[in-house]
Amino acid sequence: MEGLGVDQLVLIPFDRALASLSPQAFVHEILVEKLAAQAISVGFNFCFGYQRRGTAEDLVAIAHPYKIPVSITAPQTKGADPISSSAIRQALLTGNLSQAQQMLGRVYDLTGTVIRGQQLGQTLGFPTANLQVPEHKFMPRFGVYSVSVTSELWLHPQRGVMNWGSRPTVAGQQPRLEVHLLDWSGDLYGHTLTVHLQQFLRPEQKFASLAALKAQIQVDCDIARSSLAAVV
Repeated sequence: MEGLGVDQLVLIPFDRALASLSPQAFVHEILVEKLAAQAISVGFNFCFGYQRRGTAEDLVAIAHPYKIPVSITAPQTKGADPISSSAIRQALLTGNLSQAQQMLGRVYDLTGTVIRGQQLGQTLGFPTANLQVPEHKFMPRFGVYSVSVTSELWLHPQRGVMNWGSRPTVAGQQPRLEVHLLDWSGDLYGHTLTVHLQQFLRPEQKFASLAALKAQIQVDCDIARSSLAAVV
């Protein structure tokens, strides 16, 4: 949001008191009294006030006596299809990164802290950084991705392969996000990484042996290295 020119972001806790405000009270108490709004911009389907009774058109009328102009943004589309958070989530859940990127206007990112794992990747010859992302972060489809990775450790993005899933070959119990960097090695514990999802390579699968898993990881790395050549 900062990159879009947002100087200040105010998060208003949605508690019982806020939920009980009428549309008129919301405008007066929140937008006028507390935020001293000079102009308001909302989406076409914006609703506010008790039981979402206020519409974008109501906002225009209620704000008019305060001489606050209201801009209503029309539906945004990609071709004939509307752009919405639901459509973006669905694209990510199906591994359709190109569609998600077109609707977002950017690649989807996952940011987290590197924590200690089981060191299985090291054993297989592909050391991975186990990334702990915030619990509320929306996660994409289980599977393997080619990614670019940024951090304060590097001046330029690093190429990598990300696996997000429960690791059925090794009887994993909880989903984990693991990133293997193709051209860098070192201690990443405690550092923050941002993983930029570039391409969905394949869904998660269970292999008959660790040898078969290792062979497939090498294939994944080769494909990722080739696909990322034009990106990083």
